[in-house]
Amino acid sequence: MTLAACLAAGLLTGCDAPSPTPPPAPSAPPATVPAATATPAAAATDAWIGQWTGPEGTFLRIERADVPGRYTITIRDLDEARRYEGQADGPLIRFDRDGSQATIQAGDGDATGMKWLAGKRDCLIIATGEGYCRD
Repeated sequence: MTLAACLAAGLLTGCDAPSPTPPPAPSAPPATVPAATATPAAAATDAWIGQWTGPEGTFLRIERADVPGRYTITIRDLDEARRYEGQADGPLIRFDRDGSQATIQAGDGDATGMKWLAGKRDCLIIATGEGYCRD
């Protein structure tokens, strides 16, 4: 190659050294998920919040407490309304009633064992013979 050709090639490519690759942009810190939304059990049982109707004026009321996954439960039977504190545990809400562990679980009217609720689809069951449904 001639000197003129080499000089022309140098002028066309430029004299500057290649620019270094810029450092990668700092990544954003990973988002943290609050424990309340990370608990699938709480999310499932939160769908039960509200009032559920039983026979002859009885009801079950579930209210959200101040702590995620915890609930205030009111059960109205034929004699009185009583309140309990419950906690989500997988597909259940557990609570202490008169010194015994009790649970609330989803089911249908037939699973309650109560003829008044037979055929209903959206129910909560505490024990056989003790169930509440939404109409």
